[in-house]
Amino acid sequence: MVKQWLPWLLKGALSAGLIWFIFRKIDLTSAWTQAKTLDPTMLGFALALGLIQVWLGAVRWWLVLRALKASFTATQALVVYYIGVFFSIVLPGAIGGDAVRMWQARRSGLSLSTSVNSVMLERAATVLGLVLLVAATQPLLLARVPTIPGSWIFPALSVLGLLGIVVLSQLDRLPASLNHLRLVRGLMQLAGDTRALFFRPLWGGSTLAVAIFGHVNLALQVYVLAIGLNLDISVIDCLVLVPPVILIMTLPISIAGWGVRETAMVAAFGYIGTEAHSALVLSVLFGLTCTAAALPGGLVWLISGDRVKAAPLAD
Repeated sequence: MVKQWLPWLLKGALSAGLIWFIFRKIDLTSAWTQAKTLDPTMLGFALALGLIQVWLGAVRWWLVLRALKASFTATQALVVYYIGVFFSIVLPGAIGGDAVRMWQARRSGLSLSTSVNSVMLERAATVLGLVLLVAATQPLLLARVPTIPGSWIFPALSVLGLLGIVVLSQLDRLPASLNHLRLVRGLMQLAGDTRALFFRPLWGGSTLAVAIFGHVNLALQVYVLAIGLNLDISVIDCLVLVPPVILIMTLPISIAGWGVRETAMVAAFGYIGTEAHSALVLSVLFGLTCTAAALPGGLVWLISGDRVKAAPLAD
């Protein structure tokens, strides 16, 4: 029981601690006044972009499944992915949602190795696409905020990310004397699947392109909310500041990113002169719209039952 609940307690404590830390430094009266100015039309647009984000994630995972020649249709991928998105907001960090997606994919007829490897590789492509986007937009960020620290970090992470893909692709070169170990056999399968995805430009390039577009979509979601709050924030500001925030949120150290996102958003948008209470409202609304877009996944889970069955995949 202790091992089962400890991650919840630690991540919940971190989220609560960060929220307490940031809220005590914010003029909450000004924040509430700012929140009440939100244009409902822009809120509706933000929610629509949140739903598009779910669809983009499902397409990204489906491309990985196609690269691995898995028998899963686009509709099945959307259903299982949406269920995973729902559980990512009710379980600690994104890892909980990924584990549910693996379980649902296995339950729907995919092999265990394909279920696990497809989710792992989709996650790797998502993070790699995010790092590449941040590195590509860094000149815009430095032009906007010349004094921002750590300008070397994201180019270095890009190189490390690409090297990581190469390392994954070579795991089947482990000594043959270790082949009797189940873990080693799993790593060998992962190596082959990594090459099937990233070493084939059609699938690897398409997956990375959808991943990058997804991160741009999240930046647009924040921009739409900023317009709705009448904040002096440009689309370029969101394009260069939101992806690093998303990258920090991918760390499985909080409950659905709460607390981490608010701290990072207030710090990031502070560099361009956005008042702390305005950045906090923007972050909370961003989190709420993402949560609202994820909630229908729970309904999908309830009504799908055993109907998510594997079907032949047409080439």
